Amino acid sequence: MMSKINKLLKRSAWCLPLIALSALQLKAQRIEKPANGNTATTFAIVVDKATLQKTRKEIEAYKSALERQGLGTYIVSHSWTKPEEIKTILEKFYHQEPKLEGAVFIGEVPIAMVMDAQRLTSAYKFDQARFGLRAAVPSDRFYDDLGLKFNFIKQDSVKKNQFYYSLSPSSIMKVNVDFYTARIKPPLVKGKDKYEMLKAYLNKVVAVKTEQNRLNTLMVYSGMGYASESQTAWASEQVAYREQLPELFKAGSSAKFVNSRMQGDLKQKLLTEVQRPDLDLAIFHQHGDSDAQVISGYPNVSFPQPSIDNVRRYLRNKIQMANHKKQDVAANKKRFEQTLGVPMAWMDDALTDSVVKADSLFEANGNIVMEEIDKIKPNARMLILDNCYNGSFHKDDYMSGHYVFGAGKTVLAMGNSINVLQDVWVAEMLGLLQHGVRAGNWFKQQAHLETHLIGDPTFAFASNTKADYNTLIVNNPGSDAVWQELLKLNDADLQSLALSKIYDDQREKASQLLKDAYFNSPFGSTRMEAWKLLSELNNADFKSVLTAAVNDPYEYLRRRSANLMGDFGDDDLIPVLTQSIVDDWASKRVAYNSGNAIAFMDSRKVIATLEDLLKKPEYADNADISRLIKRQQGTLDKIVKERKILADKKSAVKERAFDVNMLRTYTYHQLVPEAIKIAQDKTEDVKLRLSAIEALGWFAYSYQKSQIITMCNGIIADKDALSSLKDEALRTKNYLLTFSAGNSVKPSISK
Repeated sequence: MMSKINKLLKRSAWCLPLIALSALQLKAQRIEKPANGNTATTFAIVVDKATLQKTRKEIEAYKSALERQGLGTYIVSHSWTKPEEIKTILEKFYHQEPKLEGAVFIGEVPIAMVMDAQRLTSAYKFDQARFGLRAAVPSDRFYDDLGLKFNFIKQDSVKKNQFYYSLSPSSIMKVNVDFYTARIKPPLVKGKDKYEMLKAYLNKVVAVKTEQNRLNTLMVYSGMGYASESQTAWASEQVAYREQLPELFKAGSSAKFVNSRMQGDLKQKLLTEVQRPDLDLAIFHQHGDSDAQVISGYPNVSFPQPSIDNVRRYLRNKIQMANHKKQDVAANKKRFEQTLGVPMAWMDDALTDSVVKADSLFEANGNIVMEEIDKIKPNARMLILDNCYNGSFHKDDYMSGHYVFGAGKTVLAMGNSINVLQDVWVAEMLGLLQHGVRAGNWFKQQAHLETHLIGDPTFAFASNTKADYNTLIVNNPGSDAVWQELLKLNDADLQSLALSKIYDDQREKASQLLKDAYFNSPFGSTRMEAWKLLSELNNADFKSVLTAAVNDPYEYLRRRSANLMGDFGDDDLIPVLTQSIVDDWASKRVAYNSGNAIAFMDSRKVIATLEDLLKKPEYADNADISRLIKRQQGTLDKIVKERKILADKKSAVKERAFDVNMLRTYTYHQLVPEAIKIAQDKTEDVKLRLSAIEALGWFAYSYQKSQIITMCNGIIADKDALSSLKDEALRTKNYLLTFSAGNSVKPSISK
C-alpha cells in the first residue's frame, strides 16, 4: 500500500521553475529569491527592514536551514506601511509555481484587526455597537485566507502597527486557510533587548532542525473548569489520542494526562513537566489571559476540615473584595452568615494582614504567569495553549511568547489572540505530526479567526515513513487518486485528511462517502471529521449522522452533537436530545451542552416529552427529569417576557438592544419572528435594526433560516435601505447560505 502511495506522490509533486517576479519589484521592497528554484513548494520570511538589519545573519541561517529541508525560501523585507503590501506579495507567491506553502512574520509586521467577523471565531461575542474598534479581532487570516475579503477602516492612532478592517459583506463567510502563517515576535521582557532575543531564538530553531526527534512524549493538562471538569471527557480524550497517536502508547514512549482534580502542588509539577528535556508536545486545556494560565482553584477535598478551609477561604475572598471596593464589610459578613448559614467566626480574620498575604499567595499559586516562565527552561518542543488570550501577539507582552523565546528548547506554540470556546477541537488531525507533517500544514486544518502559531511554523517531528505528506497536502487536489488510497490505511488522521481533501474537491458529491465514514470508522477522530465536514453541507445525510452522534462512543462527538441540536431547534430532535440528557448522566460536559441546547427548543413539547419519560418505570421519581421540567417552565416564562420587550416599541432602545444581542448567544428560535420584525421596520432605531440583522446571522442551522434569508433579500433589494443595513443583511445571508443544503460554498480565490 505505501509503495503505491509513494508512486502517486512522486507523480504529483510539482518541481517547476520560478515565475518571474517583475510585478513584485515594488519601490523600496526587497525580495530575496530562493537559492534553489526547483523545489516542490516555497516559503516566505516576511520581516521589517529594521529587524532584518539587526538580525540578518540569523535570518539567513534560518533560510538556509529551511532550504536544506527542501523549502525554497524567500526573504521579503520593507519598512511596511500597511498590510496590503504584504498580502499582494504572498498572494502572488501562492498563485505561481512552485506554490507557496507558508510564511512567517518576523518582527514588526503589520497586524490586521478584524471587525464584523465574529461568526468566524469560535466563541467571541463582543458588542461592536457599544465598544466600537475595541471589539476587533487580531487575525492573520487577513494574510493567509485569500477567500476572505476585507474593507479598510483606519490605522490605529496610537499603535501604528495595527490596522482595522471590516469583513466585506460579499466575502466568503468561512475560514479556509490557503497557506499557513506564524508570528516570530519577541515579547517585552524587562532588561532584555528584543533583537538579541530574536537572534537567540533563530539560533535555537536552526539547532532544533538538525535533530531527528520523533513525537514520542506527550503531556496533556485539563485545568480548573475546563470541559466542566468532566471525568468522562477526560477519559474519552485519552482514548482518542491512543487512536490518533498510537506510537505514544508503545514501550519507550510516554503519554501523561493530568487534571486539576489531582492532589499536590499542580503548578510546580506542571512547571517541572514543561522543563523535561525529552518532552515533545504539551497541551494545556484551561482558562487564561494574555499574561497567565489558570491552573487550579480550591483543593478537591471531601474530609470535613479541608472542606471548611475551602469555605473559609471563599468567604475571606469575598470580604477582601468588599473591603477593596469600600463596601460595608459588616453588612457583607451578616449577609453570608444568614444566606449560607456559616458562623461569623469563619470571617473574623479575613482582613488580618498575615491572612490576606497567605490568601494572596494561595491565589497566585493557582496561576502560571509570564515572569515564572522566564525563570525556567521550557523544553516542550511544541505547545498547544487551548485557552483564552495566551496568543495575544498584538500586545507588547503575551504569554505564549515567553515559552517560545525562553531559554529552553520550545520553538512553537499555538495560542488564541482573544477568548476561545472550551469545546474547540484542538486535537483535529493531530496524528499528522507523527508522520513528519510540518506544524503549519497541520494548523491549516483547524485554524479559527483568532488562532495563531507563535514561532517557527515549519517545525516538524521526524518520521519513520518515506512519504512526503507536506508536498501532498500543498500540491495535490482532492481529485487525486492518492487520497482514495489513504482512506484504506489503518490510520485515523490520514483517513481524516483524505476525507477533508476529497470533500474540498467534491463538496455535495462527497456526502455519501462522509456518511459511510461516520457509520463505519472505528476511529472517533475520523468519525468527528466526517461529522464536521457534513455539518457544512447541512443536508439529510448530516441530520441522520447528527441524531446518531449524540450517542457516539466518543464523548467529544456527543457534546458537539448535543450543542448543535439546539442550533437546529427542530421538534423531531426533541425526543433524541431529551433521551440523551437522561441516559448520558455520567457525561458532565454533554449534560451541560444538552441542557443549554434543549432550552432553545419548543419548551411545551420538551416538557411533554419529559413527562412521558417520568411515566416509565425506569425513570419514575427521577429528580433530574423533574429539574429539567422546572427549568423548561422557567424558559417558557423567559421567552414570554423577552417577546414582550422585543415587540414593545415604547421600551427603551437600550433594553431592547440588550435582548436582541442576547440572541447571538441564546438562540431562542421562537423569538426569530420578533427580531425579523425589528430588522424590517423602517420606523425602528437604525442601530437596533443593525443589531437584529447581525444577531439573526447566528441562526445558521435554525428551522427559521428560510424566513431570515427572505428578510435579508428584502432589505438588500430595497433601493431606499441604508447601505449599512444592506451590507449587514448580505453578511447574514451569505453566512447562513454557507451552511445550507445545496448551497455549500467552495472557497474560491481571486487571481
